[in-house]
Amino acid sequence: MKTLKTDFCYFLHLKMFYLTEVEDYVRVEPKLFGIPTKEAVEKQLGETYSNYYDKEMGKVVSVVEVMDVGDGIIIPGDGAAYYKSEFKVLTWKPEINEISFGIVSEITTFGAFINLGVMQGMIHISQTMNDFVSFSKTNLLVGKVSKKSLKKGDLCLVRIVAISHKGESPKIGLTMRQPGLGKLEWIKEEKVKKEKAAQKAMKAEASVSNKKGGKKK
Repeated sequence: MKTLKTDFCYFLHLKMFYLTEVEDYVRVEPKLFGIPTKEAVEKQLGETYSNYYDKEMGKVVSVVEVMDVGDGIIIPGDGAAYYKSEFKVLTWKPEINEISFGIVSEITTFGAFINLGVMQGMIHISQTMNDFVSFSKTNLLVGKVSKKSLKKGDLCLVRIVAISHKGESPKIGLTMRQPGLGKLEWIKEEKVKKEKAAQKAMKAEASVSNKKGGKKK
């Protein structure tokens, strides 16, 4: 496959998507010969890229548009036809340090699997929170001191810290042990605490200032 051009598309839930123009020979199977060529190419691309991942391009979400289809080529011994085509695909490419929303899809004794929407990542138990974490009998990850818990279905904000391309699909390592990350409920609770602390500090400062002003009089 030859990639012509990749453009940054947009951020969705802090995940990075790209619109990529591709030039490639598309192998159209004989079962599609009875329909218009461009339509056959579109259907074949839908099947070919339905679960496609490329290290450089990322995960193909969908084939957006077939822009051009050239003449077909027949290879002896192969019943299919090959059409040189230009088309656009929408892709999502995981990046180190990228922040993304995700939903806990599974809790295990060693951590949790997080559904990132397009792909899945894994977070080790030690990276779920700033606490000693254990796996409970009720299938939760629980902090010893904070008593925070993580369960299946929880919405979280995570950061990608590792990507391994060994095997057919990449393995994505995640963390929530950094400021501003974690289960959304924890983030909201932390925000409320900070706001209350700031208000308390302002009141204390105002009280000290009033006392000083009173002494001057």
